[in-house]
Amino acid sequence: MERRALSDGATLEILPDASSAAQAAASFVAREATRAIAERGMFSVALSGGSTPRPMFELLAHEELPWERVQLFQVDERVVPLDHPDSNARQLREALLERVPVPERNLHMMPVDESDPAARYAATLRSLLGEPAVLDMVHLGLGDDGHTASLVPGDLALEIDDADVAAVPPYRGHARISLTLPMLNRARRVLWLVSGSGKQRALAKLLARDPSVPASLVSRERALIVADRASAGGLGWR
Repeated sequence: MERRALSDGATLEILPDASSAAQAAASFVAREATRAIAERGMFSVALSGGSTPRPMFELLAHEELPWERVQLFQVDERVVPLDHPDSNARQLREALLERVPVPERNLHMMPVDESDPAARYAATLRSLLGEPAVLDMVHLGLGDDGHTASLVPGDLALEIDDADVAAVPPYRGHARISLTLPMLNRARRVLWLVSGSGKQRALAKLLARDPSVPASLVSRERALIVADRASAGGLGWR
């Protein structure tokens, strides 16, 4: 593993492959959960969807944690039925939640079947995490176009500064609900998990703080970026 402290407070870890990156990310989540529970009696975490984090979720299921003290939220969700193959909630349940003893009352999935899911979810966050709502951790992915959560280049949701959750226009086939930048930037820790050669350009732009990509707008003061060697191949590091 190669580990580097970046000038803005973030730490970058480069692992040999996607499997070892997933393990490093899962171990980090478990450590931070243990710390938060010791300090505050609870660990609140919002998890992202997509194909990249599934191995991390499966590995996290093997961690010995007091799961009854974990409050689990979503970073984003597609507006599809909960049993739809593209549902992030379905993936979370299959890869993680059906394998660990998290009480159902601690699972806070985005209510995409309601008339105003963004407002409803923002209210849920406030009721459980205070006002303003603060998560112990947000886990983020990185799209090949530099999007993160469901905040995509050119989206007006990137300009929101007075709401924690937003409905965003259809992207790659589905309308979505997403945490906004203010909510992401209040998190105590940020975990990025990036893998695959298709992410090389986006990762380079993220590390360069290129404002043209939404991922660069997320605070990195308390962030850990875990990447595999394939995604870091465009950085020119040895």
